[in-house]
Amino acid sequence: MAAPELTSLRSPRVIAARRLAKRSFRAKERRFIAEGPQSVREAIGHLVEVYVTPDAAGRHADIVDAARAAGVPVLTATDEVIAEMSDTVTPQGIVGLCRFLDTPFEEILASRPRLVAVLAHVRDPGNAGTVLRCADAAGADAVVLTDASVDLYNPKAVRASVGSLFHLPVAVGVPVEQVVSGLQGVGARILAADGAGDRDLDAELDRGTMGGPTAWVFGNEAWGLPEETRALADAVVRVPIHGKAESLNLATAAAVCLYASARAQRAPGGCRSVTFS
Repeated sequence: MAAPELTSLRSPRVIAARRLAKRSFRAKERRFIAEGPQSVREAIGHLVEVYVTPDAAGRHADIVDAARAAGVPVLTATDEVIAEMSDTVTPQGIVGLCRFLDTPFEEILASRPRLVAVLAHVRDPGNAGTVLRCADAAGADAVVLTDASVDLYNPKAVRASVGSLFHLPVAVGVPVEQVVSGLQGVGARILAADGAGDRDLDAELDRGTMGGPTAWVFGNEAWGLPEETRALADAVVRVPIHGKAESLNLATAAAVCLYASARAQRAPGGCRSVTFS
């Protein structure tokens, strides 16, 4: 087995990669790190370089071959170097240096999306990444992170998206007022998800109002959406709690809402129920 090409923690490449743990450096370089085989595999079209241990290169030869076929340099590195580049406690032996990939909000509007997840005031990177994954799974056309939300390229957000970050357009840093007015302007109904909403998700489904273009606005994990943001929406909708649970967490509520819209939009003539037959 050939000796690793990157062995020193003082290598300029290693130092540059490690700096990307900080948001200011990510913004300056417009680069971020994707960790693990799933993220690197999905990131092929956005990669600048791949760093991999010899052992991981053998286990994930398909990823290494795909990166090289795409013209992406692949450098072997020691376990210590990969650990220095990584944000996790137990790295998986492969990381990718990626270009920023966010989409201008105007391009998302131009595509006239039918289903959009809007993260307003979402501060937890794990939740942001998980909602992005839910949106991808539900077939959403785009995700928007407002200017009051967490950095899309935070390492925890990237990991929590499990590759979905690379699957659909994501706009970042857009004021919530601009997001709402823009999406309304292309025909989307704006639904604010809030546990104290005056509309019930089941009732909305029963009324057949969920089949058109829709943008769901999800708020902060602890205090939800501020009144001024709720006031921008066409309706404030709560997920009904049929059991004794006090509430749903953000990602779970987002999954329920997005799948309700996805089901309604795909059902002939609209959806009257989210139950399976």
